[in-house]
Amino acid sequence: MFRFGDRIKETSTTTGTGNFTLAGAVSQFESFTSNFVDGEQFYYAIVGQTGTEWEVGFGSLSSGALVRTQVLQSSNSNALVSFSAGTKDVFCTISGEYMRQTSTWGQQLAANQGALLP
Repeated sequence: MFRFGDRIKETSTTTGTGNFTLAGAVSQFESFTSNFVDGEQFYYAIVGQTGTEWEVGFGSLSSGALVRTQVLQSSNSNALVSFSAGTKDVFCTISGEYMRQTSTWGQQLAANQGALLP
């Protein structure tokens, strides 16, 4: 079951295809670790502040780092992106794919109520 959260955004300077070390909440936002515990799955997006690298997928936390479990869409033909140097925005999102697979928002909300509320 996926968890969701509002206003969760951090930055990272992680490079490559591995887990993302998160640098803490951006001003006016909350951190991943204040909303999720290790192992809980959630949708994420990573967007380079410069260039054209981006990725949307689902993952989890492991010792506070973002584990990129499955990529749904990306600038690398929907495969895992090997991010280059520079700062990236990392935030919690809801996937369009998740919404397409949900027959109605109300039914999904009712089915996952415990996961949607803190």
